[in-house]
Amino acid sequence: MVNLTYNKNRPLPSAEELPSSDETPVDNQLQNDLPNLLLNLLALIWSGRDDWYFGVDMAVYYNPDESAFVPDGFLAVGVNHDTGERGRLSYILWGEKYILPILFLEVISEKYNSEYEEKLLNYQSLGILYYVIYNPFSGRRERFKKRQRLEVYKLISGKYELLESENNRVWLPEIGLALGYEKGEHIAWYREWLYWYDQSGNRYLTAEERAMNAEAIAAQERLAKQEAEAIAAQERLAKQEAEQKAIRLAERLRALGINPDEM
Repeated sequence: MVNLTYNKNRPLPSAEELPSSDETPVDNQLQNDLPNLLLNLLALIWSGRDDWYFGVDMAVYYNPDESAFVPDGFLAVGVNHDTGERGRLSYILWGEKYILPILFLEVISEKYNSEYEEKLLNYQSLGILYYVIYNPFSGRRERFKKRQRLEVYKLISGKYELLESENNRVWLPEIGLALGYEKGEHIAWYREWLYWYDQSGNRYLTAEERAMNAEAIAAQERLAKQEAEAIAAQERLAKQEAEQKAIRLAERLRALGINPDEM
């Protein structure tokens, strides 16, 4: 069980004095790639903000006398993003003005690690507002036959309640974003990914997608410019041909003794 009680007046350990992880390697690629994608997207969405931090496979210390929790990813809001050149070694609650992360993310392991039981109860006791479980085995393995692909739990009156999703997305008002999933390409891998969405359900694009869109827009603008130049050239040619016809007609009229200016 989570023990939040300890003497806060005694000297408390620094990040350098504590392990930065539980030294347990992730057992599948998604446990790194999914949280890192969410981190990279936040860096774009909140590029002008310095009041958030998204950790990936990093220890979260809530009590100096207890082992840390190491979720696959977590989001803290209200803390400095920039903590110096070295950055954070771990997230230490007493070093972050006792600001708890607002969201913990777990990606179901190849070897099941009690994400729906022990971890859920621990994060609930710790007071993490949102607990997100992404399950790539949803509906396929007997243990997960009735589990949803994405389950988002919210702490309400001290207990986690599973939130309803809409179009595979769940709106998180305290964060100002929705979390959901859909298929896409990331790091040259086409599969289902977790993404952030706005309140209208529009997905935030990755840096690669933004670059591709910008290139597509630039290409369209170049094509439009070329077409406009081609039309202008045709109009100039048509004007020149009309002027030449008028000159030839005037010459024929003069040859017949007719002054075209008097017509």
